Amino acid sequence: MAKQDYYELLGVSKSADGDEIKKAYRKLAMKYHPDRNPDDKAAEQKFKDLNEAYEVLKDAEKRAAYDRFGHAAFEQGGPGGPGGFGAGGFEGFGGGFADIFEEMFGGGGGGFGGGRGRGQEQSGRGSDLRFNMEISLEDAYKGKSTEIRVPGSVACGTCHGTGATPGSEPVNCSTCGGHGRVRSQQGFFTVERTCPSCHGQGKVIKDPCRNCSGTGRVHKEKTLSVNIPAGVEDGTRIRLSGEGEAGLRGAPAGDLYIFLSIKSHRIFQREGANIYVRVPVPMTTASLGGSVEVPSVDGSRARINIPAGTQSGQQFRLRGKGMSVLRSSSRGDMFVELSVETPVNLTKKQKELMEQFRAEGGDENKHSPQSGGFFSKVKEIWEDLKD
Repeated sequence: MAKQDYYELLGVSKSADGDEIKKAYRKLAMKYHPDRNPDDKAAEQKFKDLNEAYEVLKDAEKRAAYDRFGHAAFEQGGPGGPGGFGAGGFEGFGGGFADIFEEMFGGGGGGFGGGRGRGQEQSGRGSDLRFNMEISLEDAYKGKSTEIRVPGSVACGTCHGTGATPGSEPVNCSTCGGHGRVRSQQGFFTVERTCPSCHGQGKVIKDPCRNCSGTGRVHKEKTLSVNIPAGVEDGTRIRLSGEGEAGLRGAPAGDLYIFLSIKSHRIFQREGANIYVRVPVPMTTASLGGSVEVPSVDGSRARINIPAGTQSGQQFRLRGKGMSVLRSSSRGDMFVELSVETPVNLTKKQKELMEQFRAEGGDENKHSPQSGGFFSKVKEIWEDLKD
């Protein structure tokens, strides 16, 4: 029986590009896959025909030969070689469907091409470690260089991380032949997975190191230097590459992540690059005017001139007196909020003066604008309620 045209079989035009062909094949292959159509010989044959068509049309050289000679290009004695489909011939769906399978399910590892693949290179990589560090607000402002002690594992000094007794070497795994992965046939699928004997290493230890029991690493606390840049914020993460757990038998080490938290300050509050501080001032200073000195996060002092009649809660902005900005030479601002204190423990003379001040009375809106304005609004509300 004459073979169906490959383009018609996949439902694409002859001008279709590789992505269109791949998309059409993927859709039809999933539809006619034997696992979805058990005991359906017609679907099984359709699946094989689809795979055969895709195997040809996905390859530029094979597609060109097919466009010129048709199916004859891959028949006995044809341009494609005596075996058809080139020298290797067509075997199941090791080409076309394998590509789709890896794309959909992440075939991973070394793929179907053999050799040491990405998965094997990562096998045995050391774990990442987390270290929590608390610093002061002053340290966050100016930066800090310090040392930390981190428990973990390091490469074995006896075998230098190989896991083998000095003088001997790991040998290729007999199960996977040194590839780190093994294949098995499951119906129409060729499944590749990590080798159970060497756990993806590709090597096995015949004579393990006694110091590390063949793991290539030993537990040890190490001291590391850490540079904390100026301007870090609460929750900042610092990564020290390769300072995590040592890898298994010479595999790459993991990373160390340092998570910073900043202690609460007795005076300052921080919001981003800005600093906020609340400063109490005597009632007389707020009423008559004056000045007050306030501390800064850099350890210096700043003087604020307080105009007469300053109210509690009023803020003053000191530019460039806030926190350092990470990776910058600039600084944020400091906001000073004044809290006017009510005098206590008055002497007899002071009480008399206060009584005299109260007796003077006068326009409450003139001397106490906030309270005067508030009670004026209250009176208006009461009058509205009476109406």
